[in-house]
Amino acid sequence: MSDLPPAVTGVRRSAPHAVVIGSGFGGLAAAVRLGARGYRVTVLERLDAPGGRAYVHRQDGFTFDAGPTIVTAPFLFEELWQLCGRRMADDVDLRPLSPFYRIRFDDGESFDCSGDPDAMRREVARLAPDDVAGYERFMQASEATFRVGFEQLGHVPFDSWIDMAKVLPAMLKLQSYRSLYSLVSSHVRDERLRFVLSFHPLFVGGNPFTVTSIYGLIAHLERQWGVHFAMGGTGSLVSGLVTLIEGQGNRVRCDAEVVEITAHNGRATGVRLRNGDTIAADVVVSNADAAYTYKHLLPSTRRKRWTDRRLDDARYSMSLFVWYFGTRGCYDAVPHHTILLGPRYRALLHDIFERQVLADDFSLYLHRPTATDPSLAPPGCDAFYVLSPVPHLDSGTDWSIEAERYRQAIEDRLSATLLPGLGERIVTSRVTTPIDFRDRLLSLKGAAFGLEPVLTQSAWFRPHNRSEELERLYLVGAGTHPGAGLPGVLSSARVLDRLVPDPSHV
Repeated sequence: MSDLPPAVTGVRRSAPHAVVIGSGFGGLAAAVRLGARGYRVTVLERLDAPGGRAYVHRQDGFTFDAGPTIVTAPFLFEELWQLCGRRMADDVDLRPLSPFYRIRFDDGESFDCSGDPDAMRREVARLAPDDVAGYERFMQASEATFRVGFEQLGHVPFDSWIDMAKVLPAMLKLQSYRSLYSLVSSHVRDERLRFVLSFHPLFVGGNPFTVTSIYGLIAHLERQWGVHFAMGGTGSLVSGLVTLIEGQGNRVRCDAEVVEITAHNGRATGVRLRNGDTIAADVVVSNADAAYTYKHLLPSTRRKRWTDRRLDDARYSMSLFVWYFGTRGCYDAVPHHTILLGPRYRALLHDIFERQVLADDFSLYLHRPTATDPSLAPPGCDAFYVLSPVPHLDSGTDWSIEAERYRQAIEDRLSATLLPGLGERIVTSRVTTPIDFRDRLLSLKGAAFGLEPVLTQSAWFRPHNRSEELERLYLVGAGTHPGAGLPGVLSSARVLDRLVPDPSHV
């Protein structure tokens, strides 16, 4: 932490201007960091409230976080408060969760994931006694990968192929050419335990059967820092970051949609809004979907690397179907996070990622925030969201027809397993489909996490944090390096410290 620049509490009006497109966590973190370095910063958000994928829905007395609910690596948030001379704990109440999440297998067996090594060993011994030693070997491999993949490379720009060449020996030593599932399978034999140790990439849009084994570091990352929940919901972190930005003398503007990044002589010069206004900038940072940024926000720029053809041919992450609902009465036996597995694992993911068909079965992630914070629902009620990975829009699924059928199937599954009598207890409801990711969040193909994090679309192969198409244009968020998930998007903003010139040099 000692290398953090001094806090800046006010910005000179004559300082160079940075415009940030989008107010997701990557954009908000970039704004704080640029403000701390002395830039004037304007964040432009097309929706009516900040947050991007971390938008907050409020209806009928319930509060629903639209997107991320799991906070890991909280020091990345704490750094942002420190840059402003503040303590995050004074503004945000972050609570550690135990267990992190409960995994319920299709046969009714369950497994509680936690950060307690002894408790985890006991869970492994109960589930798969012959795999305890293999589990320990995998966790050692996870830690070794974490030391390289997160601590050493998470904030490296990968701006040049030389950056990639430097790390290739370490990546080969860590067997990053293998899929995560393949690596896990080399250590443990029980199929249920193989799921427990390999499912994490689904949180960032990756298929465990094709994603690089570098993502095995998440198991150690969770053990290192735990899994947390922000009281008041993840939206309290969004509100806290907006307060930091405003405290720096900078601004977050909502209902301000950028339709073009303006340029002159190969350099970004500002943005044009849908209402016709133009805003000049010395630096432009896009927290919009990276593929959308290149395909739609640079209409006058001849792109050399990220052409329409390359973007069309790229692999994109799966999308999500999310059902938010509130119940009369509480389901006290249901923990904060539950993963409810269906009968298939590999075949279901093959349907989603490769065949791109909407299957009849599903696996679900159930979030019950009122297990930790009852204030998110009216007294005596529970708030939930349930998420199902689904194919992106290349599947051709007509969600205007399928959405209610799919929601009802999920309701039936929950009622038969964790939430008996659910149908009679629902008092509020809303859904998000891949169409919302395309039309509301402007994500190409409705992909929930941008480009799929396969090895050939990671690090140097991913859209760079410093744009290859325009000078003074930078990218943050899920679609650029290092990738999706809160640690990834916060780290993408951290990378800019190395790339964006000091205000005195602009």
